[in-house]
This record gives sequence, structure tokens and C-alpha cells, in this order.
Amino acid sequence: MNVTVPIALFGWIPVVVGLFTVLPPRRAVVTAFVGAWLFLPMAGYGIEGFPDYTKVSATCVGVLLAVMIFDSDRLLSFRPSLVDIPMIIWCLCPIASSISNDLGAYDGLSAALFHVIVWGIPYVIGRVYFWNRAGIRELAMGIFIGGLIYIPLCIYELRMSPQLHRMVYGFHQHSFRQHMRYGGYRPMVFMQHGLMVGLWMANAALIGMWLWLTGAVKRLWGIPIGWLVAALLVVTILCKSIGAIVLLALGAGAMLLTRWWRSLIPVLLLVAISPAYIVLRQTQVLDREELVSLARMVVDRDRARSLGGRLTQEDLFSEKAMERPIFGWGGWHRSFPTDEHGRDMTRGWDSLWVQALGRSGFVGLVSLTLAILLPAALFLRRFSARLWTRAAFAPAAALCMIVVLYMMDNLMNSMENPIFILAVGGISGCVAARAGRKVRARAPTRTPPPEREQAKHLTLQDILPRQSHRIDPSAGDIQT
Repeated sequence: MNVTVPIALFGWIPVVVGLFTVLPPRRAVVTAFVGAWLFLPMAGYGIEGFPDYTKVSATCVGVLLAVMIFDSDRLLSFRPSLVDIPMIIWCLCPIASSISNDLGAYDGLSAALFHVIVWGIPYVIGRVYFWNRAGIRELAMGIFIGGLIYIPLCIYELRMSPQLHRMVYGFHQHSFRQHMRYGGYRPMVFMQHGLMVGLWMANAALIGMWLWLTGAVKRLWGIPIGWLVAALLVVTILCKSIGAIVLLALGAGAMLLTRWWRSLIPVLLLVAISPAYIVLRQTQVLDREELVSLARMVVDRDRARSLGGRLTQEDLFSEKAMERPIFGWGGWHRSFPTDEHGRDMTRGWDSLWVQALGRSGFVGLVSLTLAILLPAALFLRRFSARLWTRAAFAPAAALCMIVVLYMMDNLMNSMENPIFILAVGGISGCVAARAGRKVRARAPTRTPPPEREQAKHLTLQDILPRQSHRIDPSAGDIQT
């Protein structure tokens, strides 16, 4: 680790504040989150009584500070909705976990602060900035452009091995051995692991593909978007992350079937996969050996061995979690399974859902699952399949899909990504705005007869509004 690490991390908050002085607030938010995720180091500094200072916490705190200084009216426009309840519970459940394990309220507040910073802040920022057509489009384009920016960096590491993080920050962020695949290398660039790079590129490619197919974007930087999407798809495959490639295929297949069949059933099936897997694994209906055998036949022996290790961890952690099923074991590695001598039986968890179950019990697991998937499920219920192929609606449809795929990735991995949480917040805001419009449209005392009839045929502008009550010239759109 060299001096560039503290310079980058501790200098990022001033950079974020500076972005708000030269860019419209919404664009500054996208630039801050995407820029930090793509380029800041995978390092952290411990702070007594507070979560570690990392690129995630630096960005979330920096953006919140900048919004409070330059765009406080936007933050004050936030109005809680029923769809926000799971995220609120997920952020606060560490308090109940700590108290129920006699770890004290201070420990619970510290753990809850971590959840608020990593999950709560990006969720609220997504709610107030990316709930309408212009905001959703800007976030989708930010992710797509972020994927394009990573193309030359991934190609470099595919050829030269994962070296960029070491060259800039002085150390490898993860085991080098895990990034040798199929006679070549798997890029890490500046992310936690090659798996996260693969997931990022897959989601960027999926967004670009849908924007291209629906005609929402035709050219970018003077280049036909089809060529850019093709480049992203090729590099995503070259990243050699089987899980990300499978998720990309599932997401693209579901969206194409939605386009052809004019039905959201394929997307609903993807939404159901994550909770169904968790239930079936907890009830031992899905047997570990059967899943490993299937992976050995479909993929290869090495990937089957890796899957077997993950599933073994799931079984061990689940068994330990059932000793405290409601609020879990809390922090301090108390949820780790141990042998008769008190030694840890596993090095750690690979799956976010297992981590949530062990630390926060079923309360935490259910609230986390609902916090990510409930907005997507309500989105599918309230917006018909015929809208998904419209150019104006395409960015929202793409963001809904990557939220679903992110939850599916959490079945096997545990890598919190604040940009996906921004998307969750944006989808939640869109759903809440749609619900509010329906309530106002159905109010008999406020809706004259002609408007009541018009409310039955809401246009795309009504569904994803471009404007509301108060103009914010600096942001280039309208506030709530």
C-alpha cells in the first residue's frame, strides 16, 4: 500500500463536493458513485465506534454532505412510503440483534450506522434523484458508460494479468490465484474481485442492449450504440465470470421474451428465483450434492468444486443461525460455526443472504430480500409489458432487471454495491410516485368527471413524470 491510497480515499469527499459546484446535482451524484466504484482503492481505515472508512462510505457520506449543502430541498422532498419499510427494518435490525445477544445498545447502534451508510444513504439518494424519467435515464446511462470506460482496462488485464490496482495503489486487492482462468486471466481492475467486475460489465451490457433494441439511445459519442453494446458483450464474456455470464443470459432472455410475448411472466419468474432458492435451501429440499453434480455436468469440475465449497458454507452457517433464528447472532463473528474446540469451521461467508441470516436472523433476511425485490415486484405489477419496449420506458425497465439480477448474485456472493442500491431506491421512488398518482386520480372530491375518465388511461408521461411542482434550474429537472 502506498501514499496514493489515503490521498484517493480521504481526498474523495472534497472531490464529491467539488463535483456539485460544476455539475447539476443529479449528474454529480451519478459521477460520484460510478467514479468511486470504478477507480478508488479497495482499502479501509478503522475508526473507533464507526464503520470502516472505505470507498463506499467515503462516497455515501460525501454525496450526502454535498446534497445537504447544495441541494437540501431535494433531500427534504423525501416522503416515506410503504415500499420503504423493508429498507428501514434492514437498517435498524442490527440494534435488535445486538440487544437480544446482550452486546449492548452501543454495539447495535454502531452496526446500524454501517447499514445506514452502505444501504440507507444510497437508497434515499436514489429515491429523491432517480424516481422520474430524466433521473432513471441518467442513472442507466451512467452505469452503461461506466461499463464502456472499463473495456480498455479489462482488456489490459486480460493480456497483462490483474496489475492495475497494484500499479496505482501498491497492493493486490485479492488473491491472484483466483483470477487465473481457462489458460488466461480474469480482470479485477479497481474492484473487490473479478466476480464484481464480471457482474458490473454484465449489467452495463444488459442496459445497453435494451436501450439499443428499444431505440432509446441510437448513438453515443458519435458511435452507433450497437457497436458499443457488442464490445461490452464480448468483454463481459472474456472476463470469464460464469455467474455473471449466466445472469446476463437470463436477464437478456427474460427481457426479449417480454418483448416478444408482451408478458412479464419471464421477469416475474426471475424475481421468484431468489426467495425460492433461499426457502428450498433452508428446508434442505435443494440438496448440496445434487447441485454440485448438476454443476459438474453443465459447467466443469473446477466450478463444481467451487460451488460445493459455497454450499457447504451455507449449510454450516444455516445450522448455526437456527440456534437464534429471529434476530440472529449479531456481530463479532458470533454467527460463525465452530467445532468442539471453539475454532471456526469456515473462513467466512460467500453469500450475502447467509450473512444476513447469521447476523440478523429471519428478520434481517426477510427485510433484506424485500428491500431489494419488493420495489421490482411492485414495479412489474403496476407497469404493463407493453410499456417495456417503449423508448421512454426502457431505462426504467433495464434498471428493474439489474436489481433482480443483483439479488440473484447475492445468493452466491457478498459484495455490496451502492450503485445497485441507488437503482433500488430509484425503482422504489417510481413505484411510490405511481401509487400517489393513482390515489389522487381516484379521489372523488378532487377529480372532476372529465379528469376521472382520463385517469383510466394514464400516459407514459403520467407513469414516469418529467415534472412535478417546483423547478430546480440547477438540476435541469423538476423536484417533488
